[in-house]
Amino acid sequence: MAKPADNPNYKIIAENRRARFDYHIDSDVECGIQLQGSEVKSLRRNTANIAESYAEVVDGELWLVNSYIAPYDPAMFGHEDRRRRKLLATRRQIAEMQQATTRKGMTLVPLVMYFNHRGIAKIKIAIAKGKSAPDKRETAAKRDWQRQKQRLLKDHG
Repeated sequence: MAKPADNPNYKIIAENRRARFDYHIDSDVECGIQLQGSEVKSLRRNTANIAESYAEVVDGELWLVNSYIAPYDPAMFGHEDRRRRKLLATRRQIAEMQQATTRKGMTLVPLVMYFNHRGIAKIKIAIAKGKSAPDKRETAAKRDWQRQKQRLLKDHG
């Protein structure tokens, strides 16, 4: 994925910051999103939230559920802000996701929504397994230790 400094079209729209804290990420897949015109205009204004959303495979199709894209008022034909949006991925990727969610007890979590280097809206979906409370505490402890270690190195270095 290109970095913002490398390309002027690349822009992060929404990020699910809690995903890496709440889930063990197994793998991730970049998907396209089927959007209406007013949704794209709204996304260009950075008015989206994917924190409470999830993805699911229904009848061989991948859907993003409960994601929020704010209404775009100047649009003549608006959109529903929390509608189910179809995600575009290859058949193999969709089959892999369906197999992982049914057999292995995994879930599909959106990580980040962004405009790629060509200015096309994309979303990164992760195949993940939920963490237990002790796992979350361990993750927080590791993060705190890394921060403290950096401070110590900065002070004495």
